[in-house]
Amino acid sequence: MVYDPRMPSRDACVLGNQLERWAREKPDDTAIMFYGGEQWSWAETLALTRRAAKGLADRGVKKGDHVLSWQPNNRESVLIWFGLNYLGAVYVPVNTAYKGNLLQHVVQLSDATLMICHADLAPRLDEIDCGALADVIVTNGEATLAKQTTHPASTLLPETGLAAMPDVVEPWDTQYIIFTSGTTGPSKAVLSSYIQGYAMGPEPYEYITGDDRILINLPMFHVGGTVFMVVTLANGGSCFLDTHFKTGEFWQTARENWITMTCLLGAMIPFLLKLPPSENENDHVLRKATCVPWNEDTAAVGRRYGIEMRTTFNMTEVSSPMISDPFPPEPGTCGKVRPGVEARVVDENDCQVPPGVAGELILRADRPWDMNHGYYKNPEATAQAWRNGWFHTGDGFKYDEDGYFYFVDRIKDAIRRRGENISSFEVESEVTAFGAIREVAAIPVSSDLSEDEVMIVVTPAPGQSIDPLELFQFLEPRMAHFMLPRYIRIMDDLPKTPTQKVQKHLLKDAGVTADTWDREAEGIQVKRQKIGV
Repeated sequence: MVYDPRMPSRDACVLGNQLERWAREKPDDTAIMFYGGEQWSWAETLALTRRAAKGLADRGVKKGDHVLSWQPNNRESVLIWFGLNYLGAVYVPVNTAYKGNLLQHVVQLSDATLMICHADLAPRLDEIDCGALADVIVTNGEATLAKQTTHPASTLLPETGLAAMPDVVEPWDTQYIIFTSGTTGPSKAVLSSYIQGYAMGPEPYEYITGDDRILINLPMFHVGGTVFMVVTLANGGSCFLDTHFKTGEFWQTARENWITMTCLLGAMIPFLLKLPPSENENDHVLRKATCVPWNEDTAAVGRRYGIEMRTTFNMTEVSSPMISDPFPPEPGTCGKVRPGVEARVVDENDCQVPPGVAGELILRADRPWDMNHGYYKNPEATAQAWRNGWFHTGDGFKYDEDGYFYFVDRIKDAIRRRGENISSFEVESEVTAFGAIREVAAIPVSSDLSEDEVMIVVTPAPGQSIDPLELFQFLEPRMAHFMLPRYIRIMDDLPKTPTQKVQKHLLKDAGVTADTWDREAEGIQVKRQKIGV
């Protein structure tokens, strides 16, 4: 028994215990609804989870093992996650856009020997070195791989047999590993405990209750989608898992499925605001939304559609440290620090700066395990992020005398496009593989749909010339669709400091120049691969 009263019980935060609790207390209530019509009660969710856990256990999965899940938002993504955690194993989801070197890095770093993979994605595994990966369960179709043993989808959900939970899965055990965007190096694997998930969703989002039905249309391989499933598991409400955000279907989905709460990020806001007015646009029960960023457009969506809008700040490594009241007064705010968390804005020596002065946001919590417990197999990055006992977010912030915090800019060298954090390091790594390149800098440029577009500035190798279209065609099969540059600018030399560091701020200030190639102006459209659910 744990004496510390701050620690949540297993029933409050450990997934297997949560399922057992709700299947006992409200077996026939709806738990999860899926795009396409399938829905599970809490009793059905537990039974399906135990079947999936049995299938995984039959493949040798045990408590503490890392297992890869490569799925879009579908029933399999839930079965894999729940089945793994029911066994006390660690769920490791993979972005469905990954391919090539980035996919190889994630698969190798995970140390997983088993992956459950969607058939549409499986061919990409033959293009990389998969490290220890030996077995792949293929769902939603069939696939044969050259280097791994494949197993049919029935392996995941056997007709007979139900797994039992291990004797103890503790709140501080690792629940999942989610890969975050690399900044100064390759993507990092964030270790997250059950307590961190609880601290990220159910505690700060206390205004979401067991009476709510949450629309989840953010990907389940990101914390943005994961956290709202965690909220549902904690409060015993229900959720609707959609494949992705669809402007034209958003309100129909909300009305038909009695959605009361959702999360709206980035480009979703202007898309909803630009919908033509209709007489019945307030004929819905969606009354709560968490929104990022907070600006005039976000407030306008709330007023137009009758939604109580709040904003927040979160990232994979922390636990929703800031939450606002409905309709906070100042644009750009992320709200105030919630109970149990300390926040400072500091200079390069970790000394706090005065109100109104920009610095780096650092955080710590008063309960063990409330934030990440490190980057897997990366002790140097872990030590750097947690130096002086505070987690360094790498984000620039200001704060005011009233306790509101404001996001200023990314200190980290990252780009954000359509909800995805993009590592400029990883973009640059792929671009330099093109033979005619001497140097490259990947930078964000502003987009009319909020967030960023990707721009690369390149210099040719001696005796070489660069054709932007040829370069783009080289990159397209190698990179995730959201990482592909929209803009390509060619320069003789990149601007440098006296110590020969690229001055990206000058490139950002220049933005899209007259000599910049624009793939959209050339009629080239990039779309994500459609993956069946």
